[in-house]
Formats: sequence, C-alpha cells, structure tokens
Amino acid sequence: MSLFERFLTLWVFLCIIAGIVLATLLPGVFAALAAVEYASVNLVVAVLIWAMVYPMMVAVDFTALGRVGERPKGLIITVVVNWLIKPFTMAALGVLFFNHVFADLIDPADAGQYIAGLILLGAAPCTAMVFVWSQLTKGDPNYTLVQVSLNDVIMVFAFAPIVALLLGVTELSVPWETLVLSVVLYVVLPLTAGAITRARLMRQGGEAAVAGFTARIKPASVLGLLLTVVLLFGFQGNVILDRPFLILLLATPILIQSYGIFAIAYAWAWHWRVPHNVAAPCALIGTSNFFELAVAVAIGLFGLNSGAALVTVVGVLVEVPVMLSLVWFANRTRGRFPSEAA
Repeated sequence: MSLFERFLTLWVFLCIIAGIVLATLLPGVFAALAAVEYASVNLVVAVLIWAMVYPMMVAVDFTALGRVGERPKGLIITVVVNWLIKPFTMAALGVLFFNHVFADLIDPADAGQYIAGLILLGAAPCTAMVFVWSQLTKGDPNYTLVQVSLNDVIMVFAFAPIVALLLGVTELSVPWETLVLSVVLYVVLPLTAGAITRARLMRQGGEAAVAGFTARIKPASVLGLLLTVVLLFGFQGNVILDRPFLILLLATPILIQSYGIFAIAYAWAWHWRVPHNVAAPCALIGTSNFFELAVAVAIGLFGLNSGAALVTVVGVLVEVPVMLSLVWFANRTRGRFPSEAA
C-alpha cells in the first residue's frame, strides 16, 4: 500500500477537521460552492468524484469476463453476497438502529436520511481498493480482476433498481431522474472512459502502459477523495460540532455490517473449500464499499448537507481500519483453506 492508502483514515480525519474549521472561517465560500449545481448535482463535487473514480475504471479489464466460467465458486459467493445479501442487511440494520435502537438519541426527522446513506453504501461493493486488500492477502490478481469486472457490469444495471427498491421499502421518496442521472454520471460514463483509455494504452504498450498511467493519475484520485471530505464536512460542520457523538452512532451499523458480511462470505468460501487466494479477496470485496459512488449519489439525491451524505463519509472514515483488521484475520487463517495447488 502507498503512504496515502496506509494512512487513509488519518488523512480523512484531518480533512474532517479542516472542513469544519474552514467552514467556520469562510462560510461564504462554502455557501457559494454549495450553490454550484445543476439538476440537483453539485458540479464541484462531481468533478472531484470523477477524479476519484476514473483512475479505478482504467484498471478494470473487461476482457477478463471471458474467464468468468473458470472456478465459479468464488464468483457465485461474490455475486450472491454483494447483490442478494449485503444491500438488504444494510437496510435492515439502518431501520433497526435509527428507527428503534438509537431512536431516542437522534432527531426522528433525520432517521430516514441516515437509513438512505446506509442503503447507498450497502448497494455499492468495492471496485478499487479491493486490489490492495487482495494483494495484502496474496490473492490471485487475475481472479480478483474477474470479480471486480463482473461486479462493475452488474452495478451498471442493478445499483439504481436496488437502491430505489430499498428506499421505497423504507418509505423514502425515490427521485428516479436524479438516481439514474447519478448512475450514468458516476458509473456508466467513467466506466466507458476508463475502458476507452485502457484500450488505447494496451495498443501503445500493453499492461505496463496501463500500470504506468494509473500510477501517474492515482494522486488525483486520492486528492479528489480528500477534497470531497473537506467539502462535505464543511457543509456539515455545524451538525458535527453540535453532536460529535453522532459520528459514533452512524459508524455502529457500518461496523456490524462490515464484519458480518465478511463472516458470511469467508465462512461460505471455507465450507466450499475455495482456495485461500480466491476466498480472501472474495470476502473482502463484499466487505469493502465503493464509497466514492455512495458519496456522489447521496449528494445528488439528498444534497450536500444531508444526513445521507454524512453517513457515506463516515463509511470512508471506518473503511481502512476495518479492512486492515480483516486482512490480518484472513492471513492468520490461511492454513484452514486449501492451497491453490490442491
């Protein structure tokens, strides 16, 4: 992992502080930035989200889908956990905690927003950082690539319907136009741009050219994430200062979901005798979130100052320490799984 990736939680925490302080000192600037929007999409944040997402999409190789039938067990676990279990358990945890367990600790008017933020996180499995987690667990890089590519294709078609379904079930309004626009802006277009860029790079210099290009533009991705956090917490600064305990409340269902989903996928892989270099990345994909997409859609659907946007940023805050703890656990339990040779 790079320095930024290893200490991502620290950088996010520092950006939270920076956002709150800057918003207090420069309220007019943040008000002006919040007003730069079109069709409920903040254009400043949209540029930053693209800076985050585009480098990840260049790394996705859709030709890998031709190998989708090889060793299907890991793919079956990934698809079922990511799309048939994770979104629904996250929505259930949101309802449980914010409508019941934490009902006396939060403003009832905000409960729906917090549930919506959790739904957006739960419906967006990881597409980028999972390559880091796979590497740290000595996962099969080619198989991980197949899993991520398949997830991206499914996401194009399944993300909006699943989010709309769960928002409807939890009695939240579903602004379909904004939801579809967000998917096009933050999944379809960067995915297409990434595929075109990758094809050109492959013609010029193969995988080495792709790796070199993604390494050069990766700092822009990290910078986009950090600046987005500064903006979001700048817009949410008053809420945070008034109720710092709220962050802990929002993190609780995210933590339970993360460890629970990993346990389901990892135990399933162990039961099916999936080799560890497939089982570990398989479980980590479902545990990690495509928080860039979740943040962008939360802003588009509910606004920069919404509770939903705040929840998705809290997801960024807890992501790295949770994932590193699971990487440690996966490496400690490697001997309980069959080796690739077996």
